[in-house]
Amino acid sequence: MNNLKKYIQNNKDRFVNELIDLLKIPSISADANYKDAVLKTADAVKTSLEKAGCDAVEICETPGYPIVYGEKFIDKKLPTILVYGHYDVQPADPIDLWDSPAFEPVIKKTEIHPEGAIFARGACDDKGQMYMHVKALEFMIQNNTLPCNVKFMIEGEEEIGSPSLEWFVKRNQEKLKNDVILISDTGMISNQQPSITTGLRGLSYVEVEVTGPNRDLHSGLYGGAVANPINILAKMIASLHDENNHITIPGFYDKVIDLTDAERTEMAKAPFSLENYKKALDIAEVYGEKGYTTNERNSIRPTLDVNGIWGGYTGEGAKTVIASKAYAKISMRLVPDQNPDEITNLFKEHFEKIAPNAVKVTVKPHHGGFPYVTPIDNIGYKAANKAYTETFGVPAIPQRSGGSIPIVALFENELKSKSILMGFGLDSDAIHSPNEHYGIFNYLKGIETIPLFYKYYTQMFTK
Repeated sequence: MNNLKKYIQNNKDRFVNELIDLLKIPSISADANYKDAVLKTADAVKTSLEKAGCDAVEICETPGYPIVYGEKFIDKKLPTILVYGHYDVQPADPIDLWDSPAFEPVIKKTEIHPEGAIFARGACDDKGQMYMHVKALEFMIQNNTLPCNVKFMIEGEEEIGSPSLEWFVKRNQEKLKNDVILISDTGMISNQQPSITTGLRGLSYVEVEVTGPNRDLHSGLYGGAVANPINILAKMIASLHDENNHITIPGFYDKVIDLTDAERTEMAKAPFSLENYKKALDIAEVYGEKGYTTNERNSIRPTLDVNGIWGGYTGEGAKTVIASKAYAKISMRLVPDQNPDEITNLFKEHFEKIAPNAVKVTVKPHHGGFPYVTPIDNIGYKAANKAYTETFGVPAIPQRSGGSIPIVALFENELKSKSILMGFGLDSDAIHSPNEHYGIFNYLKGIETIPLFYKYYTQMFTK
């Protein structure tokens, strides 16, 4: 694969500049004000797939934002790889915490990325990782080394829970028919130690509203006599964990599959420095469910977190009011075999039950998704491991991720395919946060590794 390394080196600047152009478009799917930017990004992805060499590319309409579909067929007797990614990004908020504007990409050198990293919203999640696949295809077609058929399905609603994807998949099963699904929307342990994500947590996301009096009240005239929704919401949220940080919702853990001691021992082999972890986050101590390590807490255990809380007066200066309403957004990360719909219902029943009569509570479900685990004995995993081993010089480590990609379970149910999660991002890349970035090393290493997956998967499939 010397030709591959040479091709990447010769085209490095172009690859980086093309990604930067894509990152300049603020494709924020959560905010309707950015609709034109999201659609512009879909057009840009379509153009990039056409230039890379796909035979057919189309923008497929959905009830929401469109899905970009492309394909390149070699021979129907050969396997077909379906590449999934997304072109939408998270909002940039809080904007004032960015060192440089979120949609004006800049390259900076860091301790972890001495070769430089691109700082911009979507750099790692998922434009940078998605675009690696486009450039990998370009290399294979330009050098006549594409060993199998390939399809692309790049959506624009992942960051809002992929509400239109199931609709699209169910209506296009023949179009999307494949032998394996390849996704780069996860990370790896380090630039020296690759890993393959073999499990994802599911998700239940809700918004709660606590209502007290019919209007905001003077806190002097009514304080102490009328329920304060903010105070009550804070108490209710605090009660959702006990002194061991165990979630107190009845039935919440009933379907959780506990890992065996042998599985936990194998998982513990992944290199991890607790001191470096705390230093990177600037925290004095870690915090979580009693009886589990940090890596277990953020991957194989379910969680409940408040993602936002508000109510009353939050402007400059003072305003002495008892707010009429208080709100919170709450997410629960789930593990096998928890069902997101069941968990949402359990939360709703419990939250309404613990509310005092002095307030009214509304629980509004948002999106959710099932947890997922892929076996390490299938040829997709083995091909990915061989590819990583060749480009990094060491075998990859199987690793459970704390994140959620709800559509992975959907793909298995509807398309009957396993998903291989070949991520190249790092935990330090600040996805969903200010100063998100993606290492140029990681970007180019992904372009180098992906064609090897095609090669080894095809060899194993046709053996």
